[in-house]
This record gives sequence, C-alpha cells and structure tokens, in this order.
Amino acid sequence: MLNFGAQHLFELTRMTNYDFLKMLEIIGLKTTEHALRQPKVRALIHAEQKEGVFDLLLAEQFYQEAFLALAHLYKVPVVTTSTLGYENHMSQMMGLITPWSFVPHGFMPFTDRMSFLERVKNSYASFYEDMDRLLNYFPKMDAVAREFFGPVLAEVPKVKHMEREISVMLLNSHAPLTTARPTVDAMVPVGGMHIYPPKPLPADMQAFLDGATEGAIFFSLGSNVQSKDMPVEMLRLFLQVFGSLKQRVLWKFEDESISQLPDNVMVRKWLPQADILAHRQVKVFITHGGLFGTQEGVHYAVPMLGIPFYCDQHLNMNKAVLGGYAISLHFQSITEEILRHSLDQLIHNATYKENVQRVSDIFRDRPLEPRKSAVYWIEYVIRHRGAPHMRSAGLDLNWFQFYLLDVIAFVAIIALAGVMALSLAIRLLMGSNKKHRKAKLN
Repeated sequence: MLNFGAQHLFELTRMTNYDFLKMLEIIGLKTTEHALRQPKVRALIHAEQKEGVFDLLLAEQFYQEAFLALAHLYKVPVVTTSTLGYENHMSQMMGLITPWSFVPHGFMPFTDRMSFLERVKNSYASFYEDMDRLLNYFPKMDAVAREFFGPVLAEVPKVKHMEREISVMLLNSHAPLTTARPTVDAMVPVGGMHIYPPKPLPADMQAFLDGATEGAIFFSLGSNVQSKDMPVEMLRLFLQVFGSLKQRVLWKFEDESISQLPDNVMVRKWLPQADILAHRQVKVFITHGGLFGTQEGVHYAVPMLGIPFYCDQHLNMNKAVLGGYAISLHFQSITEEILRHSLDQLIHNATYKENVQRVSDIFRDRPLEPRKSAVYWIEYVIRHRGAPHMRSAGLDLNWFQFYLLDVIAFVAIIALAGVMALSLAIRLLMGSNKKHRKAKLN
C-alpha cells in the first residue's frame, strides 16, 4: 500500500483512479498465477480426458482472464459472473458501445447526470482504462496464460479474443441501483443473488435489537476496511457520538476488547449483515458503500450513511444520495457535529425511509428471482450450445468499423472533395471572367 500513497486502508480515499487500476492489475495477475499453480487446477489443465467431461465453464469476471483458456481446453461455452456489476470495459467484450456522455466509469464518483467537466474526466478515465487494458494489462495476462496453458494447447488464444467468446455475463447489478445504459441480451443483471431469507440472529444480538425501543444503528465497513484499524482520534469521535444517542448501535468491530464502550453499543468481530438489516428496529446502516452491502440495505429498505473509501463505493453512494435514501461522508472530514447531524437526519427525516422503500420495491420487482434467473441462463447456454445467436455482430468488426471511423472518414472525404471541387470551380470561373474582361479591354 505504501507505493500507492496509503499507509493503511482508511487512507484509500487518497488514492487516484489510476492507482486503483494498477492495484487491481497486480492483484489480478498474482492471484491468477497462484490459483493456476494449485494442484487441483493443474490436474484439470493436464487431464488426459477432456472431451465430454464438462458442459460449461463458469468463471469469475474480475482480472482473471487466463482461466478462460479452460474453455478452449475442454471445448465448452463460457458464462462469467461479475462481482462489480457493469464495468466500462464490458461493452467491448459484448460488442456494443457504452456512451461515456451519460454512463459513468465504475471508479469515478459521478452519476449519469454529469457536467461538462465531469464528462471530460469520465471520457478520459474510460479511454485510459481501455488503452491500459489493451497495451499494458492484456500482454501480461497473455504471458500468464501461455505459461500455464502453453504445454497443453497448440496455440493459446489471446485474452482479448477469449473475452469475446463469453456466451453470457451474469452482472451483480439491477435497476434502479445502476444507471440506465445500452445493453445486450447476453448481459444479465442478477444483483441481489446473494440475499437469502433472513435467518434467526444469535440470542444476544436478537435481545439487543429487540430492546432498542428508539431504534438501532448497524455499523459495518465490510471485510477489507476493518474498524479496529481506525485512527484513534476517529474511533474516539464515533464512540462519543454513539454514546450520546438514544438508539442502540451494533458495530462490526474486529477487536471485542475495546475499552470505554458506551452501554448502548455492542461490538462483535463478525456479524450476519443481511439478517441484521432485516430486523424491524434497524433504522440506519452505516456502510462503506460496497455493492453487496448497498444491495442488502436497499432490499430491506434501510436508509444508509455512506463512508466510501475506494473504487465503486463512491459511485454506489452517489447513486444512493441521488436516490434520496443516503447521506455520504468523506472519512477524513467527519466531525462530531457532522456525524450526529447526519444520523439525526436519517433517523427522523421520513423522506429517507420513504425513498429507500420506493427503491426497494423496484429492486425486488422482477419476473424471476435473481438466483433462478442465473440458473436459467446457465442452463440456456448449455441447452443451446453456447447460444451463438445472442452474440453481437459488433464483436466481428475492426475497431475503426466498430466506432464508425471508416464511415466518418468516408463522409469527411466526400465533403472535402465537394469543397475542393467547388473551390476549383469558383477559381476556374473567376479565371474565365478575368480573361473575358481582358479580352474586352483589348
């Protein structure tokens, strides 16, 4: 983390978008290499019997593209699952154009209502990622694929080609938590697939929440950013504010030996997040803005206080703020007054609850629940042998054809030729007139 300007995870707000792309590249390459070295994975790669063993490859859609070579090895179609929902580079993978004018890059803190300057920044970030993947990231992942699959494949396909052979992509997203955008049938939103009917809470948590007559606040920063690592002065600030509230606070805090804990605060190393959010007394969810957490908060209609740190968390919380069911704070800028006022608004201003209930109703309203939808499309791809009829013809075009640059160039040449022809005609006409006038004078 030191190389990216962050001493600990609470300083990730200081990192740039380009730092995150580099970090994800390093994580993707290292984790892919590690996974491909595992004995069970190597056994799959070097197995003698490959024909008819599997019907389909279900792969993660997150910086681990070398695994797509397994589909070539076993001659099966591919379905991928994305933990991040829609990403900028997915458009090229599925053969469509994502308009940067109103579709924000996944790591940019914008909504689909961007100002001119925001559109400039969004276009630059999107173009930068496209070029970085093509010129920097892909060659490195190609090298990983060749290292592990070269001994068993006569020719290891390039990552950019294997990506285009994905039959269906299951996206961790669903309206209205994502902005409206162009899509194709092969991009299937299954956001909320991880949410199951709530299970009974441990007895102590159940009693703690049941006894919260003024309501309860649930506080969790996820698994990467841990509350126990919070700077001491900020920890003291949160405890001071929580201790002054009438509400009870259930906090995912990884060090249960924390001292000077107010009577209305319970901490646990691990908490069943979705089951807690389902409790009727939970009035506010303090979250880092991760996609799973925001989906759970919306599913159970709990207003949110967001403290985003990196990547898509800013985008998720901006969308929630725009929807009127969340307040988003910058971690380093939080004061006692700001925190207390934000919590007071979320608890007592009824519009936040009304808005999140409306969004929850939309999020839940689907023809098929997300897990059944995912199963349907996986089986669909198997039944129809890769479902090639869903493949966009845009995938077979050259980049200059895909972006209509050849058509634009043709129109520009015709227009230029027309202007030049008109200019030549005017010159000839003017030259003829001059000669005519000279002849008269003579």
